[in-house]
Amino acid sequence: MPNDAVTQLRTEARKALDAAPDQGALDAWRVDFLGRKGRLTGVLRGLADLSIEEKKTVGAAANALKLELEEAFDARADTLRLASLTKSIETGRLDVTLPERPHLQGGLHPVTQLSRKILDAFRSMGFSIIEGPEVELDHYNFEGLRIPADHPARDMWDTFWVDEEVDGRRSILMRTHTSPMQIRFMEEHKPPIRIAVPGRAYRFEATDTTHEWMMTQVEILAVDEGLNMGHLKGTLLDLFRRLFGQERQIRLQASYFPFVEPGAEVAMDCYVCNGKGCQSCHGSGWIEMLGAGMVHPEILDSMGIDSRKYTGFAAGMGLERLAMQYYGVPDIRWWYQNDLRLLNQF
Repeated sequence: MPNDAVTQLRTEARKALDAAPDQGALDAWRVDFLGRKGRLTGVLRGLADLSIEEKKTVGAAANALKLELEEAFDARADTLRLASLTKSIETGRLDVTLPERPHLQGGLHPVTQLSRKILDAFRSMGFSIIEGPEVELDHYNFEGLRIPADHPARDMWDTFWVDEEVDGRRSILMRTHTSPMQIRFMEEHKPPIRIAVPGRAYRFEATDTTHEWMMTQVEILAVDEGLNMGHLKGTLLDLFRRLFGQERQIRLQASYFPFVEPGAEVAMDCYVCNGKGCQSCHGSGWIEMLGAGMVHPEILDSMGIDSRKYTGFAAGMGLERLAMQYYGVPDIRWWYQNDLRLLNQF
């Protein structure tokens, strides 16, 4: 009667397979009937107790049943997958009349936004925009700007040196300002010159509410016949009026920078109190904005530009500090903390 066992097993297996409702039930069915310890495997292992004739008959029937059940399993699995897909299409159908889901959008960093506004302003005044290397040579960062190795003015620029010291000197550094591009540009171009140089600069100093070790600067340089401090003041006044309103005024106070003569600190009347004195301007009515001056004649002559014929003016501004005034942010460190609560406001 061994064949009757195979027939009975076939009936039970097909009935259970047809009743399997999902993939989990299918997997359980496979283990129960076709697994290593399954019911069909048990029939095949029982062949050892049968006669030779029965082994041939039952063995053939059991192997045929195995192939039949494997094919039936695959067919049932395909049927369930199709049913699942059809159901998901029906239940997940999209109503195209609904408004679209909102998409998160990135934006330009506020310092980048301000940089573009400033560069657009200078571009409209006839300045060309150029860029230069952030890893710089001592010659361009200091020497060419009248700051030799033993000059005390070097203390104004705390420096990240890149190379090792040789004979007490180093020559490669992270630029401390964008002014080196003045020298690089004048080496290859003759007047008239009007350039604006945006870029990052680096200084080895402690950070606080108004100081960072990395800053973004914009440098301007103009060299031509007849340029004077009036042209410099007019250029900067135009810039600040574009940024802070047409009623703004600026003042220039004498200051020292090795590469300009005369040099000046440029301040703008406080846009919060209109010069009356408030917390933003510390009661003075003025806000210090940048350093500027007339290009030193020695620098022009060293570049092969006759300082008796040509004069020039230059100015450099730190955009993070300028952005603090423009956007009303009290701490310079906030710009690079990647806090979306702040950045999303711009």
